[in-house]
Amino acid sequence: MAKRTLKQIAPFAILVAIALAAIFIKPIPDYAAPDGTYNSSDIAWVIVAAALVFLMTPGLAFFYGGMVHRKNVISTMMKSVVAAGVVSVLWIFVGYSLCFGEDIGGFIGNPTTHMFYKDVASGEPWGGAPTIPKTLFSVFQLMFAIITPGLVVGAVAERIRFTSYILFIALFSILVYAPLAHWSWHPEGFLYKMGALDFAGGTVVHISAGCAALAGALVLKRRKAHMEHKEIPPANIPYVLIGTGLLWFGWFGFNAGSALGANELAVSAFATTNTAAAAAGLGWMFFDVVRGKKPSVVGFCIGAVVGLVAITPAAGFVAIPQSIFIGVAAALISNIAVYYKQKSSLDDTLDVFPCHGLGGMVGMLLTGVFATTAVNGDGSNGLFYGNPAFFFTQLKAMVIAVSYSFIVSFVIFKFINFILPLRVTAEEEEIGLDATQHNEKYMQGTLLVHTNGQIKEEEAAL
Repeated sequence: MAKRTLKQIAPFAILVAIALAAIFIKPIPDYAAPDGTYNSSDIAWVIVAAALVFLMTPGLAFFYGGMVHRKNVISTMMKSVVAAGVVSVLWIFVGYSLCFGEDIGGFIGNPTTHMFYKDVASGEPWGGAPTIPKTLFSVFQLMFAIITPGLVVGAVAERIRFTSYILFIALFSILVYAPLAHWSWHPEGFLYKMGALDFAGGTVVHISAGCAALAGALVLKRRKAHMEHKEIPPANIPYVLIGTGLLWFGWFGFNAGSALGANELAVSAFATTNTAAAAAGLGWMFFDVVRGKKPSVVGFCIGAVVGLVAITPAAGFVAIPQSIFIGVAAALISNIAVYYKQKSSLDDTLDVFPCHGLGGMVGMLLTGVFATTAVNGDGSNGLFYGNPAFFFTQLKAMVIAVSYSFIVSFVIFKFINFILPLRVTAEEEEIGLDATQHNEKYMQGTLLVHTNGQIKEEEAAL
């Protein structure tokens, strides 16, 4: 039997240690609310919403997997999906406590407050969700924490080592996601107290993931194919379409579920989400036509996702008509950013920073423009409704989130590269990560291609 190294043993050893420690946690029944505290409709809706958000993770795997080279499909999908395992265990152990535990200086939650879910099941409902059990609130929030590191995969695809990415998920969740979630969504978080608004994760999820993606692309440097300016065709465009459908569908839970109840705010957020996605998909596709391209399903899908990203912070604060503008504006800005990125030396494989990072920033700022108390009395009026102060609050919060996310993520990638090989070898990159990292292979077949009047056979994904 081959000798095992510490880096091979460590992940399993850590998991076993957590599992053994969990045995000794005292079981406590869920909090029994006084009559009238819990609302069964709210509970049902948030359970469904949590399931919808979880569905976005395999949706993201299809979306990304369909766009990379066919020799890297499985490895790319695996990196998105494995976040569900790593973050779920980490969340019960300490993640939820860091995000929503007893406040420490407006910066982070006390890790011991809810370690191993202590006092979650037996505690009072979360203040912002008094009609559902705290356990349900925490599980709903878990789904956001799962998908966030999965988004970063698109920027570092086709060259990052799997074990190194597992470590990134853990460190990013603790050092980047948890502080941002605490700042933005905990009543004592300093961005929350500043008056910054993020309804469903434009800052916490998309800006953090987009900036981490930029940091990862810079640390990992360029792929050989990128340096040689080789065009890499998508492995499976139907996968991209399936992934987009799952993401769009799941995003209704992402945004409308953030109302934390079956109420009129959830209805409004549901409608703004769909409208922004539709407008952005059309905006991206039609702008491509203006630039001389043909309308493409990939273009529409990318645009729709950008619209979903941009409406996320604004979904519960802006009216439905304004969501059209938000979607179109985000699509145009991200489309132009992708164009210039392709002319640069930055190798962000699937344009995560231009789409998620910039999309989140646009959404954050346009929340500062179009938010209105007519939609949500707990929000603020934006610049368009006579309150420039709120716009500058959003701008300041955005700058803080961007700076923190990028700097800390950059340090995380550098640290991982110091203790583990972050990037696969040139030979492994050439063979493909499916075979070299997972010993699995994406099924391939033969495709008849019509080119310049001739028909020839090419290897193609089934």
